[in-house]
This record gives sequence, C-alpha cells and structure tokens, in this order.
Amino acid sequence: MSVDHTRPVGPRTLAERAQAASALSGALRGAVAAGSVRRVVCLVPDPHARFAAVELSAGYFVDTVLTSGYGMCAYVFGWNPARQAVNASAVDQFLGGYGDLRIRPDLATLTPDGPDTWLVVCDVEWPDGRSVPEAPRTTLREQVVMAEKLGLVASVGIEHEVTFTSPDGVPLTGGGLDYAVGGLSPMSGLLADVRSALDGLGLGVESARGECHPGQFEVVQRHRDALAACDDAMLHQLVVRRVAAEHGVRAGYLAAESAGTGGSCHVHLSLSDPAGVSLVAGARPDQVSTLFGHFLAGVLRAAPDLTAFWAPTWNSYVRLRTSPFSPRSLRWGSDDRTAAVRLAGRGQSLRMEARFAGADAQVHTVVAALIASGLSGVEERLELAAENRQVGDLARTPWEALQKLSGSKLAVALLGQAVVDHRVAMMGEELDSGLEAVNSWHRERGDLRA
Repeated sequence: MSVDHTRPVGPRTLAERAQAASALSGALRGAVAAGSVRRVVCLVPDPHARFAAVELSAGYFVDTVLTSGYGMCAYVFGWNPARQAVNASAVDQFLGGYGDLRIRPDLATLTPDGPDTWLVVCDVEWPDGRSVPEAPRTTLREQVVMAEKLGLVASVGIEHEVTFTSPDGVPLTGGGLDYAVGGLSPMSGLLADVRSALDGLGLGVESARGECHPGQFEVVQRHRDALAACDDAMLHQLVVRRVAAEHGVRAGYLAAESAGTGGSCHVHLSLSDPAGVSLVAGARPDQVSTLFGHFLAGVLRAAPDLTAFWAPTWNSYVRLRTSPFSPRSLRWGSDDRTAAVRLAGRGQSLRMEARFAGADAQVHTVVAALIASGLSGVEERLELAAENRQVGDLARTPWEALQKLSGSKLAVALLGQAVVDHRVAMMGEELDSGLEAVNSWHRERGDLRA
C-alpha cells in the first residue's frame, strides 16, 4: 500500500492539515501491515535548529504511539548546542529530574527515508497534556492559530544557504558560485547525491543553485503552509548534512563562514483567506493591499526587539556586521535585495521576503516571530512607512540583542513571556560560552603583540 505524502503547494489551513494526517494514518497502517514500512523515526525540532530523534519499530508506532504518544527527555529544550544543560531559571522546568515530555506525531509531516523507514515530525506536551510554548513547533503553531482566528492563512517559502567545506572549514571552491555552472564542477559528485537525496524526500524543491560565496549552495522550497515549510526546511538540512558526511565533507549552516560572507535563511511569506485567495496585492499587481501593508509595518516595527531570534549566535553578528547583503537597517523595497524586507513577485505571487535571519536561526521561531509581528500590525492597523524609508536597525551585537529582547514588552505581547524568557536564557548561555572559550582568533591576536 502506497503512502502519498505529497505537500500541497500554497496555503493550507490547520483543518486541512488534520484531514491530510487522518488519510495518512490509514495509509501508514496499511503499509506497516503489509511489511513495507518497518521503522518510524520521530523527530522533534529543538532550540538550536536541529532535530532530536528516536527510532521506533513501525508496528509499535501504529499500535501505541499514534494514540498514546511517546516519551522524550525534557532536557532537549534545556540544553545548549553541545547537549549540555543550560544553567538558567527559564529552563529549570526541563531539567528537574530529567523527566519525559510526551511527543505527539503529526502525520501530515510523514516523509520517506529509504525503502522501509519513514520520518515524522512531532509536537510535544507535558505529561498532563499542557502545551510547551517554548518548543519551537508549538511557538509556530500558536501563531498559525492566531492568524486563522483573524481569517488569515500564511503561505511560506524558505531559502537556506549551505556552505560545503572540508572538515576543518576550507570551502570546496576558492571563489563565489553565484549562478555558476562550470564553477560547481569541484562539487559535482556531492551535489548529484544531494539532489538525489532531496528527490527521495519528495518535499517539493523549487530550485537550487550556486550562491555568491566560496563553496556555497542554495536550496529553495516551493511555498506551502507555515508548519510544513519549517519542518521541511529542517528535513532538507538533515539529508544535506547526511550526504555531505558520506562524502567526508562538512555542510555548514553558519551565518558567516568568514568575515564578509553570509549564510541566510530568507523567508518568503504571503497571506490568503481560508479559501486560498491571496490578500497581498492591492489596486495594482505590484502594490500591496492595505491589510498586507499593516502586516509589513508590524514586521518592521518588531524586528529590532526580535533580533535574538533572527541572529541567535555569536557568529550571527559577523554576518550582520560584515556581509554586504545583510539587513543592518530596516526598510522595505520593491524587488530590492539590499532591503531588509523585499517585496517580490506580482499579483497572486506578490509576497514579502524577510531577509533578517541567518542560516543558523531556528526556522520555526523565525516564522512564528514574523507572523506574530505582522498580525500585531494588522490588529493595530499600523501604517506602512514609505518605500526605502529607514525605520530602525537590528541589534549590532549579541549583547544589544539580548538587552533589547529581555526588556521588550512588545516581544512578550507577541510571543509570550515563556518564549521570550527561554530565548533570553539560550542567548545568555551563548554569550557566556563564547567568553569562556579560547580560539584561533585569540591566539593570532596575542601573537601580534609578540
């Protein structure tokens, strides 16, 4: 029995996602009974833009986990990138006793991973059924719910840039690869396997190309509902990293592999009504509607306070400070890649491209923050500034980003106190760890004093 996991292009409501999940449940049960599916890998997005995973036998998954869930240690939301516990009051609840959260599979995310294994992305809840707002997927889902209450459905396309290097960080090509053909030749074997792996997932790649920095490549997804866009972007990263490792290569999703370079997570976002009719274009096909103008105004207003979501690591600020196309100042422009928010497309395809986030950002929380910010603009009917008028700046240092977020009443109003406190804790740990580390820059700087 086949399992049709195809993601529909364009907007999809939560009710439509639930219908798809129900249909996939029956198909999966049939495939398991027929013996064609033997394993299911449950994946939970963590705060550091990666999955925590547990592999289950397919029979146990359909017999028990689909109805009762499964346990996963709560500390996946209280750890740092090295999987060490973070010492902060905002994450204490995830570390006390190192008990379990319950994971709940979302079958609308089913994705094949070889001949007899399927991947499924999961939500999490406390054992008593309470939601976990700090979980990135919960953060996003709550904003999707808020949008639907206003009669709005977001459609999202994600662009991720990856840099392929040797294990010690040397890019596989010496020069930039922007729109290159022959320049990709040194990576032809690797890229052939990357394409094959992405095709195997069947998640709807729109395009892929060489990017502007050495060893850099970009994968662009077709537009889909917000949850699917973020889940699938992470699934793409998972297999790209796997293929790279098989080639003895590092797939880097740093915001900056070196000074003057940038690795980004650009988010294309449009709004529709529940019937799928776009609400973006105004009187002219290249002009935004009043509603979407309010949405853009909300995004631009909140962007400085939410810098820690777009730029969560030390490395993020190398990109923001040195990369020529990073959005240091906040303005919007029509088809302008130097603007923080680019208005792209025409008519039914008109959309915003938020260029804030680096490739190191947690994509679920990035999209959640964009939706929450935009919805606030819609609800308050904020007036959109004139095109190309600068309305603010992102934080230029991690300390400034931390200060802006920790003191922001707007951020709390948009995302909730728990989500803000959790990000503050993770950002604080990032700063502390960097200040306690010795790296090659310290040694080179010291040697200059000899």
